[in-house]
Amino acid sequence: MNINSYNCPCIIDMKNKAEENNVVLNALDLPKDLKKLDIDQCKELCQEIRQILINTVSKNGGHLASNLGVVELTMAIHRVFNSPNDKIVWDVGHQSYTHKILTGRLDRFSTIRKENGISGFTKPEESLHDAFISGHSSTSVSAAYGIAQAMRIDGNKNYAIAVTGDGALTGGMIYEGLNNAGKSNTNLIIIVNHNDMSISKNVGALAKYLLSIRSKRGYLKTKRAVERVLTNTPVVGKPIVKVLKTSKDTIKNTVYRKSNNTTIFEDLGFIYLGPVDGHDLEDLEEVLYTAKSYHKPVVVHVNTIKGKGYMPAEKNPGEFHGISKFDIMTGNPEVSSDDCYSTVFGRELLQLALKDQKICAITAAMKYGTGLQYFSNQLKDRFFDVGIAEQHAVTFSAGLASMGKIPVFAVYSSFLQRAVDQLIHDVTIGKNHIVLGIDRAGIVGEDGETHQGLFDIPLLTVIPDVEIYSPACYEELKMCMREAIYDCSGLVCVRYPKGNDCTSFNKDNLNTSYTLIENNSSDLLLVSYGRIYDELYKSYILLKNENIQCDILKLTKIFPLDNYIIQKSLKYKKIIFFEESSLDGGIAQIFGNELLLKNFKGEYYAKGIKGFLKQATIKSILEKIGLDCDSMKVYVKSILENDKNET
Repeated sequence: MNINSYNCPCIIDMKNKAEENNVVLNALDLPKDLKKLDIDQCKELCQEIRQILINTVSKNGGHLASNLGVVELTMAIHRVFNSPNDKIVWDVGHQSYTHKILTGRLDRFSTIRKENGISGFTKPEESLHDAFISGHSSTSVSAAYGIAQAMRIDGNKNYAIAVTGDGALTGGMIYEGLNNAGKSNTNLIIIVNHNDMSISKNVGALAKYLLSIRSKRGYLKTKRAVERVLTNTPVVGKPIVKVLKTSKDTIKNTVYRKSNNTTIFEDLGFIYLGPVDGHDLEDLEEVLYTAKSYHKPVVVHVNTIKGKGYMPAEKNPGEFHGISKFDIMTGNPEVSSDDCYSTVFGRELLQLALKDQKICAITAAMKYGTGLQYFSNQLKDRFFDVGIAEQHAVTFSAGLASMGKIPVFAVYSSFLQRAVDQLIHDVTIGKNHIVLGIDRAGIVGEDGETHQGLFDIPLLTVIPDVEIYSPACYEELKMCMREAIYDCSGLVCVRYPKGNDCTSFNKDNLNTSYTLIENNSSDLLLVSYGRIYDELYKSYILLKNENIQCDILKLTKIFPLDNYIIQKSLKYKKIIFFEESSLDGGIAQIFGNELLLKNFKGEYYAKGIKGFLKQATIKSILEKIGLDCDSMKVYVKSILENDKNET
């Protein structure tokens, strides 16, 4: 098909036209054929890509608004640079969907975030065009600078490009990278994608600063206007244009150096270009070519609209940041998030805080993801969104605690990993009482390796005097929150999973310590905690129906372990521990060590998670690693069968 004659339909028709539209992209050898197209052809492709993004995310879930906002930017990057020789580092990798489409993964794009499909984040093992893995924010400058220095050492003249967002600029690590890289002699280009939104709306002085320079006219518009006038000037016009093009600083200095006003990036040693319209391909390409010409560190400031091209996402970019399946025509998600552990946590915290002036809530740019929107709506003076800055959030919480407040920091398990030093140095040594609401603890599913909450327990249990709760249902979550806030001191953690409470076990005798169901004739004990206790309970019923007698123990306060329950466990001949966490350094290992120290004479087995888990549904992952009820039953029976065979 001749791309010039291709008439790409409007967004409203994309549901019916998606398969037809793919013909254009499928006809190209990507990304190199992009350089052969004219601007109008590229604009048609951008429209087509938006249709593919909306169609695919509506079926698979994922990050929509951020990707809709960078379609033209991604197109321009791949037309100006030469990936994979030039290295593109995305911060955060969830805005790389168009990049994946343009780098040979169009035929697999329908599998994004699915089991055995492509990742929702950049992943070097998936493609040579993914220069660096990226699931957490504010890392791109450091990584790209390292890549740029390595290329310089090797005599490689290619470029390292970091694509970061204004949200990432709320994280402290990016300033360490900027400070280190600015005055270097490297081919490093940092693209700041400014859309006024991270996951929660950007906060603080940096957001206001970027907004103040967002409204300034970019030097490219001035340069282009001057060129148009001179080109149309007889005799002398075109020669002057040529001079201007070879003296790139002339107009830029005129626009940006008035009264010696400079940007923070220039003060750090970078050339600063922008701001540029992030949806104008011509402007984008010109500024990127200009950035390349300097052969030194450059910051390109790009203004984009998050959710561009799909009105529901433009109006509510926060809701369409990470979204489940949704109806394209209405924008409504298929599954409501009103009933989940995060919202139960958020609502309960608000109720406690309404009665206690000392309670404060802290989030690191995840107000909606952690259920703290209820708190922020009613108690604004005690709610703090610190941006994508988990280290700061922990030490800030410690400061609040040192003054008698009770700070509750709600944070995803995988993001808490970024603040371990602060937990040790600023919280625990100083004996400051803070509560961590550790959201997404355990398997999270489709976001894959970078977001699975598997390591908070091994990281936390090495910290002296820490206390950890892992409730197995909503009611236990509320009980644990109250105890953590009012009956504990120091660092206290309440961890809970992604999703909602679908438990079936008996809830008559809930408590914050442990629950033991005993059978007087049993010498087999099954142990677990948190979400998968319900799977173990169902397995216990299945075993019971097959006349296999066993006792079952549910731990709620998982660390430190109750000495009484360890003593009570010594009577069993076999103990089997199931854990939805890293097996190395996990509670199962700690439980086994405690038994060993008390001269346990029986056999001990532990089943948990080894290494990293790729994207798939939570249900599928549990089945694959043997932590669903049927697999647990089979595992228990295999141990019993082996024992019979040996005797």
